[in-house]
Amino acid sequence: MSTLATARPSTAPSVPPAGRPRITRRSFIPYLFIVPALLYLIVFTVIPLLQGVAMSFTDSKLVNPSGGRPVGLENYEYVLGNDRFINSLLTTAVYTLVTVIFAVGIGVLGALLLNRPFRGRVIVRSLVTIPWAVPTVAAALIFAWIYNQENGVLNDATGALGLGQHGWLTDPTFGLSAVLVATVWKVFPLVLLVVLASLQSIPHELKEATWLDGATPFQSFKAVTLPHIMPTIRVMALLMTIWSIRRFEIIFLLTGGGPLDSTNTLVVNVYRTAFQDQNLGRAAAIGVLGLSLSIIVTVVYFVVENRQERKDA
Repeated sequence: MSTLATARPSTAPSVPPAGRPRITRRSFIPYLFIVPALLYLIVFTVIPLLQGVAMSFTDSKLVNPSGGRPVGLENYEYVLGNDRFINSLLTTAVYTLVTVIFAVGIGVLGALLLNRPFRGRVIVRSLVTIPWAVPTVAAALIFAWIYNQENGVLNDATGALGLGQHGWLTDPTFGLSAVLVATVWKVFPLVLLVVLASLQSIPHELKEATWLDGATPFQSFKAVTLPHIMPTIRVMALLMTIWSIRRFEIIFLLTGGGPLDSTNTLVVNVYRTAFQDQNLGRAAAIGVLGLSLSIIVTVVYFVVENRQERKDA
């Protein structure tokens, strides 16, 4: 009598056909983690942005935001032909350029100094972060007290030196400069900390190699340090540019866009057009133009960065 072998089920895992990746529940898990951030971005950024763009083509007023009728490009024609907008655009350009140059320059210089060993370096590094840690409203109040025309510290100092007393926040000659000093004081520590972190990531062996080859400190800096931190500097310059274009709090709290529109940047102009002139359509048009400016700056940065990477490759 022959014995029949009982066939056992195969325990080997099934292999999907070639060219057809196996889809499992685990494949979707990474995407689930980004859903909350994506929803937040859509609800609080994308939708309001699209509504603002749509509003820029209407004559919406503050008293009736949803009752505006379509006016096509009328708001853009008015804004682009308005001296107040042109002046705010020029003020924004000056404010952005000076902020980026001084914030990045002081930040890089400070990072180079704080990267060198000296007694009390940890304490100095901690103190340098204070301006960035101070809330913007508190920083504005500090500088409003410093610039006070009657009993401000700055006027006390200039009066004692025989330089006279000035209305730093009420005189169009000094208004923008006063705001710029406060802004640079507030933002340069961020550049300093980021560049300092980049400096500390440079391998010490590279510096030693240049010293063994007889390079001077400047030659070593040019050959090793500067190329290593330059990408970081470019990124910080881009961020400072975008943040300067859209900065509102410290400017508005110090001057409100005055005196005589000397500090009326694009973002301040949006606020004043919307809530003082009560014209939401024109304010939205200014906002769209400001957004377009930020996008142009970002595109130019990535084009330059891409060319630099190809050059270095």
